[in-house]
Amino acid sequence: MTADAHAAAAASARCFVPYPPVPLENAAAGPLAGVRLAVKDIFDVAGYPTGCGNPHRLAMSGIKSSSAPAVQALLQAGAHFVGKVYTDELAFSMNGKNAHFGTPRNGGAPDRIPGGSSSGSASAVSNDLADLALGTDTGGSVRVPASHCGLIGLRPTHGRVSLAGVMDLASSFDTCGWFARDMGVFSRAGEVLLGPDSAPLPEQPRTMVAADVLALLEPRVQEVFSQTLDRLAGVIGTPQPVKTAAPSFDTLYWAFRHIQGYEAWQAHGEQIRRHDFQLGPGVAERFSWSATITPQQMQQHSAVRAGFREVFQRLLGQDGVLLLPSAPDVAPLLTDSEQSLENYRNQAVRMLCLAGLSGCPQISLPLMRLDGAPFGFSLIAPVGSDRSLIRYAARLMHECA
Repeated sequence: MTADAHAAAAASARCFVPYPPVPLENAAAGPLAGVRLAVKDIFDVAGYPTGCGNPHRLAMSGIKSSSAPAVQALLQAGAHFVGKVYTDELAFSMNGKNAHFGTPRNGGAPDRIPGGSSSGSASAVSNDLADLALGTDTGGSVRVPASHCGLIGLRPTHGRVSLAGVMDLASSFDTCGWFARDMGVFSRAGEVLLGPDSAPLPEQPRTMVAADVLALLEPRVQEVFSQTLDRLAGVIGTPQPVKTAAPSFDTLYWAFRHIQGYEAWQAHGEQIRRHDFQLGPGVAERFSWSATITPQQMQQHSAVRAGFREVFQRLLGQDGVLLLPSAPDVAPLLTDSEQSLENYRNQAVRMLCLAGLSGCPQISLPLMRLDGAPFGFSLIAPVGSDRSLIRYAARLMHECA
């Protein structure tokens, strides 16, 4: 692609933050040599501000003198930085629309939202403007855009990848994830970022299907998922149907919402009030609600999380992989109402909170299509099994090639 063609494609995709370019040193050789890297604009990158998808935070940022360790590790592995990309405002959304800066283009389904909050990261990779992009996942911000845009995306084990130099949203859920189109690139990035597994999966994991998650979804979604299980039978065998939500999806949903909201307000509430942040639709309402959560509620819902984590990790054991769709459906249309998008988000949280509350890694693979749009197939695995999960996911990708 010529420089002019690349600039035109980047303008069309609307995913890159238009900061004046600052050259960043990267290793001349390494496992990611020649790989184009985009970085979500909540990571510090030397020579750039960190705007966090919000004009107030951008004005307050200043120019950073060093890069977040996750960024630096990829540069030292040979990746070539091509720019910072937009995020949903303060990373507190799942649809990819930013009231201040617009909506990055979904390269897998241009008439649909890209998903967020790592919207620009998914847009850059799905529009072939980057080969690899860093994002973060608190409540689904890598898994949902990966599903919507037809990409590979990982929410790693909580705490597995450094979040130093990265904006907090809800620290007990925040994770550093990434996107790629190519499994080779994706796997090499994992080798750089993850280090050795503390609890690797066996060569042939025990497979399970989240039957209670499927029961929440429309028959057409269940059907395409079932067809995909049939295509993968040579690798996954016959998965066991299991119940995942203990005690219930509603209980887990509210536990996740309260913990996330409480931590988000602790991280951002003082600045929002002091500087009268003008927040966009959805984000404003979520922060307003978050301001009402009490320490007592936080303690109550943290106890729910602890109980669920014990039950869920026992379900997985050291050898189990749970199979489920990455999202409730394909990406909503760009023309859908704010209320429709909020309803979709609330439905998504009910299934996405399984990995969030348990701290387990979850990978989304572009193995399904529905209504002509990409739709992700997910695997959740035990804490500390991330690299072996990626290797197992690669076998599934090969089976469907």
